[in-house]
Amino acid sequence: MQLELLITKFQQKDQKAFEELYNMYGDSMQGVIYNIVRDNDIAEEVMQDVFIKAWNNSASYSAEKGRFFTWILNIARNAAIDKTRSKAFKNSKKNLDAEYFVDILQTSESLDDKTDAIGIKKFVKKLAKKCIEVIELLYFKGYTQQEASEALDMPIGTVKTRNRNCIKELRTIVLE
Repeated sequence: MQLELLITKFQQKDQKAFEELYNMYGDSMQGVIYNIVRDNDIAEEVMQDVFIKAWNNSASYSAEKGRFFTWILNIARNAAIDKTRSKAFKNSKKNLDAEYFVDILQTSESLDDKTDAIGIKKFVKKLAKKCIEVIELLYFKGYTQQEASEALDMPIGTVKTRNRNCIKELRTIVLE
């Protein structure tokens, strides 16, 4: 089924369209969510919530504003960040076992393999090192701009400008 038709049917609350879009984008969304929440079970739960939210708010999607994938990716990213900021999530992470930290240490220097589920890793690698650092923190690890500013030891204005410029450069690379 053609993507535009599939999205139209999704907006008309067609369950088959929902299933197809879920199958098309589920792994990608779960990869992005996992990179933020760092827990498979929570990532799966958040991903299901994302698709329900997309289903309930499907009328707000507009092809003129951007691609469907980008729209649902933003919902997924925001939902994952919201989850990590929730009191229940913070409480559940108070007594973590060592495996959690070992995993963070092993993957904190590079983009996690799960990120490549959306196929963007190859494009991000083409960017300058300064861009990779900012994009990794903001989009794949769920840092706020303030947190990224502190982690990179640079003014928040520089983080914002670099983010904007790097995303513009990434968009150019992807659309080539």
